[in-house]
Amino acid sequence: MKKRIEQSERERKDLAGIKKLANERAKKANLHNRKLRDCRYHLNEEPPAKNREEIISKQNETTIFITEGDSASGSITKARNVETQAVFSLRGKPLNCFGLTKKVVYENEEFNLLQHALNIEEGMEGLRFNNIVIATDADVDGMHIRLLIMTFFLQFFPDLVKQEKVYVLETPLFRVRDKKETIYCYSEAEKRAALKKLSGKPEVTRFKGLGEISPDEFAQFIGTDMRKQLMRVEHGDHIQQLLEYYMGKNTMERQTFIINNLVVEIDKEEELEEAVIN
Repeated sequence: MKKRIEQSERERKDLAGIKKLANERAKKANLHNRKLRDCRYHLNEEPPAKNREEIISKQNETTIFITEGDSASGSITKARNVETQAVFSLRGKPLNCFGLTKKVVYENEEFNLLQHALNIEEGMEGLRFNNIVIATDADVDGMHIRLLIMTFFLQFFPDLVKQEKVYVLETPLFRVRDKKETIYCYSEAEKRAALKKLSGKPEVTRFKGLGEISPDEFAQFIGTDMRKQLMRVEHGDHIQQLLEYYMGKNTMERQTFIINNLVVEIDKEEELEEAVIN
């Protein structure tokens, strides 16, 4: 408890000199913020009397997708419902903010713009979207970025996580199809099962990035059945312990764990290419 009080006091002192300047900069940036492709309806707006129930229903559906780079955000932007789905595009890997004070949210452009896009600086009451969905590539870099964004919310806005507002979008690793059927697979095991199920020599596509998924296909993952694709970000003491272990100081214990548990996966296509080369 004493540690939390001391940290809050340090945060108040740190923020005093930069908050006003950062807010002014963010407001100007928001006017021409290419990172945010906004939607029509927002959770924090008072619905008019006319069509009130219909508008409230749309407000409850409002979702913002946090993506990495223009390639990933391009597919989602083309596939999204412009009335209820917004897209915020990050530029590269965000900062590892574990153990830092909220001062970094105002000093870091990416975090500051994201905070203003969500409208959560003063608390959850002004939240503009009912669902916050982290959408990153299903590769090593994408998983790292996913973890960094999760750390941002768990570190500075844990109430969003506690109230089940933050999710991760699970997109397929493979598409396996023949002339009659298309199967989306989320693991090597599912891919092998699909190859056995389909006839002949099915076509296998490895989605190495969200930008490789066509807008028409992406619409299937963020449409009416999107809930099936979402994994809720959890909160609790065990989560904080995991964050401290993996996102905190780089201890010898963590280095040893990574070395002992490192797994390298090679696609069958890459193995075949290596065999041909050698």
